[in-house]
Amino acid sequence: MSSTVSYWILSSARKTIATLQGGQRLYSRYASNRSKSKWRLCPQGQATLKDNAAACGGIALQKAYRHTSTEEEDFHLQLSPEQVNEVLRAGESAHKILDLVSRAPDSVLRFESNQLAANSPVEDRGGIAACLQTNGLLFGIFDGHGGHACAQAVSERLFYYVAVSLMSQQTLEQMEEAMESMKPLLPILQWLKHPGDSIYKDVTSVHLDHLRVYWQELLNLHMEMGLSTEEALMYSFQRLDSDISLEIQAPLEDEMTRNLSLQVAFSGATACLAHVDGVHLHVANAGDCRAILGVQEDNGMWSCLPLTQDHNAWNPAELSRLKREHPESEDRTVIMENRLLGVLMPCRAFGDVQLKWSKELQRSVLERGFDTEALNIYQFTPPHYYTPPYLTARPEVTYHRLRPQDKFLVLASDGLWDVLGNEDVVRLVVEHLAEEGQHKPDLAQRPTNLGLMQGLLQQRKAQGLHAADQNAATRLIRYAIGNNEYGEMEPERLSAMLTLPEDLARMYRDDITVTVVFFNSDSIGASSKAEGEGGQASGPAEFV
Repeated sequence: MSSTVSYWILSSARKTIATLQGGQRLYSRYASNRSKSKWRLCPQGQATLKDNAAACGGIALQKAYRHTSTEEEDFHLQLSPEQVNEVLRAGESAHKILDLVSRAPDSVLRFESNQLAANSPVEDRGGIAACLQTNGLLFGIFDGHGGHACAQAVSERLFYYVAVSLMSQQTLEQMEEAMESMKPLLPILQWLKHPGDSIYKDVTSVHLDHLRVYWQELLNLHMEMGLSTEEALMYSFQRLDSDISLEIQAPLEDEMTRNLSLQVAFSGATACLAHVDGVHLHVANAGDCRAILGVQEDNGMWSCLPLTQDHNAWNPAELSRLKREHPESEDRTVIMENRLLGVLMPCRAFGDVQLKWSKELQRSVLERGFDTEALNIYQFTPPHYYTPPYLTARPEVTYHRLRPQDKFLVLASDGLWDVLGNEDVVRLVVEHLAEEGQHKPDLAQRPTNLGLMQGLLQQRKAQGLHAADQNAATRLIRYAIGNNEYGEMEPERLSAMLTLPEDLARMYRDDITVTVVFFNSDSIGASSKAEGEGGQASGPAEFV
């Protein structure tokens, strides 16, 4: 690609900026067909908020447009390779499992994560934790839309619901006894990658109360061994989504609690969660995040095993489900322009009560004195809104028994899958593993001295390898935004995409969050042999 690529991208982006009333420079989130927004609140080309309301057949939109921070100033169009690496690697995280969990070697060897924002603030979230009362490891990707509040809440709370769902009756009784006697609770999770500073620090007691009600209900089931993993994942997703909905309907005295609960309920988040317990891998997915396995066959060839199906208009099973759940008279309107009711791309998600509640319930909640404009709440009812709910957080759960040939698991938000196919992702991780092995100096075989190290560095530099990523998730993000239509990396394009100001970046790329989990083939093989299976293939993943 020529060196003018940065200019072309930014010039093209400027075409989406419109000058509206009073000469104020604004842009519609949906003005460009390159827009990655999951919510589309109005048709393209509408000029005013009043026209938008009429055209959409709904309540007037409060925040259909937002200010840009750009006028006609010149952009710095070129980042140095060092600056590019600094941006791409800022969100890296990598851990070996034995560094964090004091137990025998597990089927998980290590994991690597990264995130690159397009929205400001970023709407993706990720989480990794160990269930301390069971043997499971949890990995989650949460892709927010309409704001970050719902993704933040789900990333912090869903793992607790899953962990509680997997507890035995005896452990749940110990939890309840501790609460009744006001003693410290048994530890539930060990966060292996802390989700970050929480905006919910002051209202965690409310969330704990609701979690307690959930485990009390589980106790009433009198199931000595607890739920199966499939049931635990299914119930956890739906119960948390129900709690998110009920929390804003209940009378709350604290203003901050009310405002946060409203933002969570009226924004949304898709979620993909993996639970690994020895050789047992379960994946629960609601929306269009995705999980795949990288598999190396006995002949050395690599292949991809999908563990999830995207819940969107391109999934025939989802279309059939939606039509079954609504009257035949809505067959033509439940999906329009490849979006749910013409406005939302994923067909399953947390939050988004605009597509779950009745019009009357939405109105009664919003009329309680909330400053919806300050809270960035969209008051919007889509056309053809007759028989809610249209949206569900019910996940599709997949089970796969790990085999020695299952080498790694990739979970990522749709910002990655929009631009890279499953096979491309496997290929890039395999290339990363090959480079990682190829460029590790075998210092045990040779004397370690300054001259040797200097020679190795010079050799790498001469081969153009000095910028090789040490993190597989970073490599995937690099190629996601820097490759061309032929799958080739173009440094000029990569630099240009990272140079876009935040008010334009969202039009050309999405938030990307990636976690790559590497498996311990030796441990998996030993477990399989111990159970008499000898590491034989278990067949394709099962969708529940």
